[in-house]
Amino acid sequence: MSFCRLFISAIALFTASFSHAHGEFFIHDAYARASAPGAPNSAAFMVLDNQSDVLKRVVSAQTPAAKRVELHEHAMADGMMKMRQIPQILVPSGEQVVLQPGGLHVMLFDLVKPLKVGEQISLTLTTADGHSLTKQIPVKSVMGGMQHHSDEGNHHHQ
Repeated sequence: MSFCRLFISAIALFTASFSHAHGEFFIHDAYARASAPGAPNSAAFMVLDNQSDVLKRVVSAQTPAAKRVELHEHAMADGMMKMRQIPQILVPSGEQVVLQPGGLHVMLFDLVKPLKVGEQISLTLTTADGHSLTKQIPVKSVMGGMQHHSDEGNHHHQ
């Protein structure tokens, strides 16, 4: 085998193993909530899918559509459902975590402009190991507001 072919094969093998190690964390069914007229904030929802063999810790999110972005949950506090910021969302190896109204979600504060149905925004999630995953997500109308879901099986965080 020529040096050139050997070199190309080595690069291909390295690239395949790199993408295998870091390319098994996915975002599915993501969308941002259309904002009401004059509303400064919105939220994004999705399914986080960890097909790697290690725990993934989502520690931050960013979008050019908002000046501030935070990871949030709805939790029972003093007998009432309250929304609060959390430092991370844990996605165990081989599992999916659902971010949905009334549960875990990404809050978008101080929107740059109103989010309108049919538009798309870019959303980037960053994990504790420094890797980022960026996806274009649609803006959708979400009816019924934030609801409480009692399915605690999908709420992995610390």
